[in-house]
Amino acid sequence: MRMYDVQAVEIMAPRQRVFEFVREAGNLPRWTRAFVFAADGRARLETPQGVVDIGLDVSANAETGTVDWRLIFPDGGVGIAQSRVTETTRGTCIYSFVLHAPPVALELVEGALEAQSAILQSELATLKSLMEGDHAGDTRSARHTGDRR
Repeated sequence: MRMYDVQAVEIMAPRQRVFEFVREAGNLPRWTRAFVFAADGRARLETPQGVVDIGLDVSANAETGTVDWRLIFPDGGVGIAQSRVTETTRGTCIYSFVLHAPPVALELVEGALEAQSAILQSELATLKSLMEGDHAGDTRSARHTGDRR
């Protein structure tokens, strides 16, 4: 049973610009589906199962390009996600994201992870479009294999 998924997208924008955007929790509603609000260590998620207010810790390191999240749910469950923005020699950057299975009962993990993986692919495309602005025509994105789509 898979317990994580790794996805990445190549973005035609400077690494620092993408990092600064991703590290700001307040930008999550701009490129993710579930986040409708995020600021000051709190967030509100809207999902098909309903609305939930959570604690949100963001850990970012500009030198390494890492941005990690810790989501604390009202029932005490904790979700985590890690990401990194790396520069290329082509003047672009690659944003990679590690999606962990959500804090749900083990029998629900596979379905929940598959659904979230599909959503993440769409979210990365949205982030790419936001960061590239006028250069949105390039659609290079890949899963952990590094294959171009």
